[in-house]
Order: sequence, then C-alpha cells, then structure tokens
Amino acid sequence: MTPTAESRKAPPAKDAPLAPGAIVSAATEPAQGGAPWIEEPVDYDAVLLCSFGGPNGQEDVIPFLRNVTGGRGIPDERLEEVAVHYRHYGGVSPINEQNLALKQALEQELARREIDLPVYWGNRNWGPYVHEALTEAHQHGAQKVLALATSAYSSYSSCRQYREDLADALEYTGLQGEVQIDKVRLFFDHPGFIEPFVDGLRDALDDLKREDPTLDLANDVEVLFTTHSVPTEDANRSGPDTRGFGEGGAYFAQHLAVSEVVVQDVLAQLRERGDGLEQLNWQLVFQSRSGPPTQPWLEPDINDVIETLPAEGRRAVIVVPVGFISDHMEVMWDLDNEAKDSAAAASLAFRRTPTPGVHPAFVSGLVDLILERVNGTPKSERPARTDLGPWYDVTRAGDCENVRLGFRPAVAGLQP
Repeated sequence: MTPTAESRKAPPAKDAPLAPGAIVSAATEPAQGGAPWIEEPVDYDAVLLCSFGGPNGQEDVIPFLRNVTGGRGIPDERLEEVAVHYRHYGGVSPINEQNLALKQALEQELARREIDLPVYWGNRNWGPYVHEALTEAHQHGAQKVLALATSAYSSYSSCRQYREDLADALEYTGLQGEVQIDKVRLFFDHPGFIEPFVDGLRDALDDLKREDPTLDLANDVEVLFTTHSVPTEDANRSGPDTRGFGEGGAYFAQHLAVSEVVVQDVLAQLRERGDGLEQLNWQLVFQSRSGPPTQPWLEPDINDVIETLPAEGRRAVIVVPVGFISDHMEVMWDLDNEAKDSAAAASLAFRRTPTPGVHPAFVSGLVDLILERVNGTPKSERPARTDLGPWYDVTRAGDCENVRLGFRPAVAGLQP
C-alpha cells in the first residue's frame, strides 16, 4: 500500500507496560519471565515481517528520509544529498519488492510444511507501517504474534529499534494488553543465513579464475566483507555488557565471526573438490556512514581499503555484503556504483556476491527460526555456526542502547 494522509509512522511510545507478574512487555506467557531462550511451545496466530521500508516514487523520497532521520532536525537540503541515490532509481527503493518477494517465499515455505501461520508485512519508515500490519493481523483474529525483523545482527537500528517499533505500534493502535508479541532471535550465525554467502564467494572466485586463469587466488585477490557502519559508541553498546565484547561490541564481533565461517566453508569446499587453495586474504570493512565527520564511526571504509589494494599486490577484489539480507539501496548504490567505481579506478577486477534474498536455504532457515518459537526448541538443539550463538529469544537488559536517545520503550526484551 502507498501511505495516505491517514497512513503515517506511529509516534514513539510513552510506555511499554508489563502484565501482572511479567518482566517482559507484551510477551506471551512463556517469555514473560525473561528467560534467555524460550523452551515452551507457543500457539502463535501470525508472523509479522518487519523491515526498514523505502519510498515508492519521487514524491515519497523526502518524506521517507524525514521519517528515517526523525528528531535530528536535519534540513531538507541535506536530505537531498542522500535523496539522489533514490532519485537515480526513479525514487523507488528496491527494498519494497524484495520484502514482498520474501513474504511470498515465507508463505510458500510455511504452506509446503503445512504450517498454518499467515504472514503480515510492516515497515519502520514507510507504508505499510508496522502498526498497519499489526492492525490487519488483529482484525483477522491474531492475539499472539511472532515478529521477524529483516536484520541479522545486534545494533540499535537492527535490533532494539525494531523492538521499539513494536512498542510504538501497540500504543498507537491501542492494542496494548490485547496483542502479545515475541520476536525471532537474531540469525547472524544461522546456517540458512550463512550458506548464501558461501555460495556467492565460491562462485565469485570461480568466475574470476575463469576470466583470468593467471590469477593466483591466494595472493592476487582480496575479499572484503562489508556491512553498514554505525557510530562507534552505539556499536560498543550492542550486545549484553556481561558478554565483554569490547571495542565494537557484539555488532563487530558477530560480523567478524560470520566472515570467518564463510571463508573457512569456502576453503573447505575448494579443498574437497581438489583446488588446493589453502588461504584467502580477507578483512571486514564498513560502508554507508552518514554521521558528522567529528563523530567516530566504525572503520575502515570500503572505498578507502580498495584504494590501498594495488600497493599490496592485489589484482581483484570480491565484495561480500555480509551485513545485508537483500539488494537494497545501500547495496545497489554504495557497492554496485561507488565501490565498483573505486575498484575500476584502482584497476582491480571487481565482483560483488549476492545477498541472501530468497535463497532457498535462507527462506527455509527463517521458517526454522519461526518453528523454534512455535515448538519451544531447546537451546541445545538450535543451530549456530559461531561460538557467539544461538542468540537470545528475549533480549537482555541494556542491550543495544542508542547513545543519543537512551532507552525508549520496547518489547520482546528485559527492561531497559
């Protein structure tokens, strides 16, 4: 749907009230006590697919960016600096069609497994909004909803802010106390999320070698695993402080761990088929920073790194967008345009691997994650490809604080 005058983003919630005896707001009964992993079945009525959202035309671009930057007082002339990315594509964000495709793929996989759970889709920053999807689900009788966010990692914008969106939606719709909402765990190290990146990196290496048989994959190629940069202070607050992640917090640690798994899986596959490749040059880099120059953000920037690669003897670069689940604007513009141009200026062969999108393993993995909560799967039986997981069903207290905003009301986690 396209937003109308009546269709607007829900304002920030003033409260996330607790049911009697509960310590987790709006949770189903098994999750109300705040256990890290919920090992009791829950009879959910619906799945709520939550995403970032994007404009549907040129007239939507600035209002959409106002939603994204709400409360920061950024003038429209500065928003236009970002708007050109969307205007290059007719003002239409690719994320909308990608979310529709993912919703349909989830529905098909649920139906294939004979699981009767409808899927509703709502966005943070443009229609259909989260509160509209929640209202629609409730109108169809849903009282116990399982939220699935299109973000795999710990950070304010990819974890806590979605939980705030759900609190906003409950308060705005007047459904506090009527609808219970749990959230699927972060899936950064789930096998279904990792497999598409393994496939993509292996295929990119094969493609480079086919194009240039003289290429020494062990020495001539640099693999750059890339994700969205975030303010360093916010990154440091991602993940429970009891885990002691250090600089960059869980956000950095999770991306680094996933990247290492992808490399090791690819090397294992190449060894199995007799290619003899024993090592790859790789590193974790960042992209798409948008803060003021005086504010520290996670580095190094992907374009800065690409510029240095020829001096290190590299002849090709493979970019793996490990922080993203689909080819939305930060992938299409920042990688397929800017990073590709940086590689061309450095005379490097360039490959960008696919995001998971609707890769069968990814879709199947998301349904597996849904069933973890439906069936109350014990922690010991949940797959995780890194030592960091499986991540928590109920977000721990103090996780993913926004330095500027503090702790706003949120659901599906311990307070604050």
